[in-house]
Amino acid sequence: MKLVVEVIDAHDLMPKDGEGSASPFVEVEFENQLSRTRAVPKNLNPTWNHKLIFHLDQTKPYNRQTIEVSVYNERRPISGRNFLGRVRIPCSNIVKEGEEVYQVFPLEKKWIFSPVKGEIGLKLYFASESKHKKALSPSFTAQVEEISSSLPQVQDSTAATTSTDNFLENRGFTEKEIAEGPDMDAPEVAKEGVNFDCAVNSSVEAEAKSSGIDETVDVPKEESREPVEETAQQLHKHQAMQQPVISIKKRPRVTSLTNVHPVSSQVHSRQNDEDFKVKDTNPQLGKRWSYGGIARGWTRGGAKGEKFTSTYDLVEQMSYLYVRVVKAKEITPSFMTGSRDAYVEVKLGNYRGRTKCVEKKLNPEWDQVFAFSKERIQSSVLEVFVKDKEMVRKDDYLGRVVFDLNEVPTRVPPESPLAPQWYRLEDWRGEGKIMGDIMLAVWMGTQADEAFSDAWHSDAATVYGEGIFNVRPKVYVSPKLWYLRVNIIEAQDVIPSDRNRLPEVFVKAQVGNQVLRTKICSHPTTTPLWNEDLIFVVAEPFEEHLVITVEDHVRPEVLGEINLPLLHFDKRLDHRPVHSRWFPLEKHGFRLMEGDRRNELKFASRIHMRVCLEGGYHVLDESAFYTSDQRPTSRQLWKPPIGILEVGVLGAQSLLPMKMKDGHGSTDAYCVAKYGQKWVRTRTILNTFNPRWNEQYTWEVYDPCTVITLGVFDNCHLKDGNSTPDSQIGKVRVRLSMLEGNRTHIHSYPLLVLHPLGVKKMGELELAIRFTTFSLVNMIQIYGHPLLPKMHYLHPFTVNQLENLRYQAMNIVAMRLGRAEPPLRKEVVEYMLDVDSHLWSIRRSKANFFRIMSLLSRLISIQRWFNDVCQWKNPITSILVHVLFLILIFHPDLILPTMFLYIFFVGILNYRSRPRHPSHMDPQLSSADTVQPDELDEEFDTFPTSRSNDVVRMRYDRLRSIAGRIQTLVGDIAAQGERIQSLWSWRDPRATTIFIFFSLSVAIVLYATPFRLVAMATGVYCLRHPRFRSKLPSVPSNFFKRLPSKTDSLL
Repeated sequence: MKLVVEVIDAHDLMPKDGEGSASPFVEVEFENQLSRTRAVPKNLNPTWNHKLIFHLDQTKPYNRQTIEVSVYNERRPISGRNFLGRVRIPCSNIVKEGEEVYQVFPLEKKWIFSPVKGEIGLKLYFASESKHKKALSPSFTAQVEEISSSLPQVQDSTAATTSTDNFLENRGFTEKEIAEGPDMDAPEVAKEGVNFDCAVNSSVEAEAKSSGIDETVDVPKEESREPVEETAQQLHKHQAMQQPVISIKKRPRVTSLTNVHPVSSQVHSRQNDEDFKVKDTNPQLGKRWSYGGIARGWTRGGAKGEKFTSTYDLVEQMSYLYVRVVKAKEITPSFMTGSRDAYVEVKLGNYRGRTKCVEKKLNPEWDQVFAFSKERIQSSVLEVFVKDKEMVRKDDYLGRVVFDLNEVPTRVPPESPLAPQWYRLEDWRGEGKIMGDIMLAVWMGTQADEAFSDAWHSDAATVYGEGIFNVRPKVYVSPKLWYLRVNIIEAQDVIPSDRNRLPEVFVKAQVGNQVLRTKICSHPTTTPLWNEDLIFVVAEPFEEHLVITVEDHVRPEVLGEINLPLLHFDKRLDHRPVHSRWFPLEKHGFRLMEGDRRNELKFASRIHMRVCLEGGYHVLDESAFYTSDQRPTSRQLWKPPIGILEVGVLGAQSLLPMKMKDGHGSTDAYCVAKYGQKWVRTRTILNTFNPRWNEQYTWEVYDPCTVITLGVFDNCHLKDGNSTPDSQIGKVRVRLSMLEGNRTHIHSYPLLVLHPLGVKKMGELELAIRFTTFSLVNMIQIYGHPLLPKMHYLHPFTVNQLENLRYQAMNIVAMRLGRAEPPLRKEVVEYMLDVDSHLWSIRRSKANFFRIMSLLSRLISIQRWFNDVCQWKNPITSILVHVLFLILIFHPDLILPTMFLYIFFVGILNYRSRPRHPSHMDPQLSSADTVQPDELDEEFDTFPTSRSNDVVRMRYDRLRSIAGRIQTLVGDIAAQGERIQSLWSWRDPRATTIFIFFSLSVAIVLYATPFRLVAMATGVYCLRHPRFRSKLPSVPSNFFKRLPSKTDSLL
């Protein structure tokens, strides 16, 4: 495998040669390999089109390495170079060959005072070994090795620095120039392979040419985008560092870091508030298992390369007896058929598990795993039976193997899997007759075993058929979503069937179930012009086609159509426009016509469009207020992760019965967690109100201001053919920014669900969460970055567009995950993504109103405090405020420091009252504890409504009354603004005359009076004693209220 870096061009570089220009070249470093392009003389917008190839060691985790691309200015006549900028690209963003696109990266500084500007255009991808073989002759390779070995060796960094300084002094550099290392690296002596500089040895160039290899490559014309493959052999970095004149300072190596059916009818609308709060728990979590002297954790890239692997230290350790049934051989054939329909039955006490039946084979293969919980082991003997399936009579026993559980070995990951062994099948009657051989592996393990997820579990022993797949734990990945932008520009030669009139045309575009249309052309014409953007949501792999139809509005008919596959469109990563194209339109039903009829309709219209797949946006499928991912679609634009999120789903407590089974209430619960593109689903624990999952999952975190969502559901698909949707038990959201770093948060969260009868607590979900950060500096930098990718700000969507696109994205995600095996069903995905969060609800409106009032209450409190100071209700406080005011008047330079110092102390004092628990669903904040039954009934009503006319009329009248109050409030706000405008608009000539002459008088007074005196007089007047105050409104207030507004002009 090879890493290919195509250096295309650069723009707007920093001039460095003292003449307003530069001779730039590019040096690329990857895994101690250095390679460079040629220098383009006197050009600040150079074009290289060079392809640099690096060897990729697949035994190392390359996805956590970094490619460093540096741009330098080549100095002449004195050999040397100046730093122009660099780019660091994580290997996790590199795609395979064929998926690469041209990307532009802004150049970054190496030091804080480095003058850097400009950008560089690159293509990066992985290619197979066979496509990029080196064409070097053996003689030239030997010459390169001879040259490298002949260079002096550096014993330590001190010697290297000394020899470098001596070299620079001998070449005429002063000590000041040597000290300015950031802008002037040492003279370059060697290039990679054939590109060695002549300063080392002038014979190298001659030897290279004699070997049939050209040192330079002709530059193609600028319009040609085909890069020239660089066939030079790269030097390893340690070889280059042996040359004492390569650089002044050692280059630091940087390693970058991936519908409810409740049986119980009691409503908890007035429960104790403590039942709705997060509680601390103290489970016996597993310890970190040491392996090879290294604590097992997540793999982190660091300076010393420490490696950790995922552990189950956030859950309680659960022991299981695992039995892997691989295959059998030489089974005794049947006397009648000569073959067997064999299956295996694993028995442990009262628990029996069986494999699938392999028909008509004497050497069947099963390869199935059975897991028996240690808590449910009822026997000290494990029996494995091989049986022959019979259609009429009882199944025949073919043989068995018996294991003593005291002799079963224990396996702890990451040990290699236990190798299965052959065992003799003895006659089940104990007569000692050999019936064949069976390959088995039996061991004791935990839920950390890799066989745990696909094993048959004794907890689900009563589930058969397709239901077995629906109880297993699984990890899902959301489909990769793209925005498809279709810019309809114009059309030509649009001829209707009625040639006596001109058509009024519009364009309809369809992708799958998404249909959008342009506006109708403003005037009838055969060459309509629209220039409108239509945005769709599509998912990889692209299964749908883009169908464009041109239709006539006056006489509904299709004037032309075209069907385009999505794979043919370009992928855009930034705001640069893609090329527009003309597409021929076919007559409607053209492909169904016969050959002669087609020849008659050869003349066709055409449409001008610009179509692209937007990779620079983040496709929202969640609400923007609690999204779990903010990365752009294109992986090449992803930043390295800043941390790791580990979640241990311990279990649930006190769940309510969700369905009736055998005459009593039952719950078969499982948990689903969603963060980013990764969904996880725990196994289903049958028939218990206190399930214990003890499963741990890990996510890479790219932004701390994100939310992880966990939901608990009741599994209603344990039997074949059951179409009942899974019931919702409750949901929990946890915001990562509210978690303390590198600390395990173990809490029990209430599972609250809003029913038509009120809010109900369905139980509690116990979680252990740990958010580990890699770097505090990177974490702080994230808070200054935009929340969404930059394309959302350069070319933003409207609010209606985002809402419609989010709805389409949710449908696509639900459809794709519903096609998995086992499926993550549509009702689960919609509940986790809050598909109905945009619907009208009086309860939510009240909650949002009270949230606004809680924010304004602080300002109201400050205003009340200030009024108390002005009214001298507390004389001491009023005197202190007067003193502080006078100090700030005579020392205005203390205003801002005092304000920020006050903010600092307020934050320090609030630290003691900080939240001790993560956020959770709050029924009081949601106004769910005071909601009226009719308001809940309206919230759970369908859209359109299914209620009676009287109920709808009553709700409509109520909505009208609420809207009337809002209308009055909005009108009052508008009236105040119009009064301000009327001050200088001469709507009231007398008022405007008074105001402008008053403004002139104030301006003269302020010009003649010091500002401190005016400010002090204003403050003293506002803080005057009540004895000097009047109970009547002030003159400015009376004047403002008399100003006219436009209210009297409304109908």
